Amino acid sequence: MLAALWQGPRYDVLAHTISDMYAVGAPHGVLLVIVLTACGLATVLFGLLALRPALAAAGSWGTVASILVTLSIYGLGDLLSPFEREACRLADPGCTGADQVANLGGALDSILSSAGIFIFVAALFVTASAMRRTPGWERLVRPTWLTGVGFIVLLLGLVVASETAIGGLLERLLAATGAAWLAMVAWHIVRGTAGAEESAARDEETTAGDA
Repeated sequence: MLAALWQGPRYDVLAHTISDMYAVGAPHGVLLVIVLTACGLATVLFGLLALRPALAAAGSWGTVASILVTLSIYGLGDLLSPFEREACRLADPGCTGADQVANLGGALDSILSSAGIFIFVAALFVTASAMRRTPGWERLVRPTWLTGVGFIVLLLGLVVASETAIGGLLERLLAATGAAWLAMVAWHIVRGTAGAEESAARDEETTAGDA
């Protein structure tokens, strides 16, 4: 959101995409690449080191869910941002959609972003199934499932409006929706871990008192 502030007067957050903000030649594009790469690494580590053990009781469902989150646009998609820089911004004079994907970075951005979005949709529904099979996660099943439905609706809207004045807005709503879901899941894990530690501490105090 902050990166939009230094894109210049021709850049429109409602119409232009997030990828445009770190295209080749974009103002301070490298800074945004660093931020996105760090976020991608954090999501990959979260999926493998936090989500997977948290859903271990779901067996293969939990494993597949964590792998899909890792491979999604929020994980691997962001982690590979240094290799996904479009050739130019639509806000730049003479730049067209075809020009943007004329270089390797633009082509990779188009392919990996599209695949990453569909993988994330799959991750939401698989994770909902894993949550249903994991004690203590039941109340997050419905929000996760609804997030998946909402993501599909926004995605369809983005496909229809990709060439209109609100394509950038819909893309940002997609990004915010996924980020909010990841934050919700992370917070649930943190609370569960804290609760388990408090319970263990109380058990130790009780044992020491009995002794």
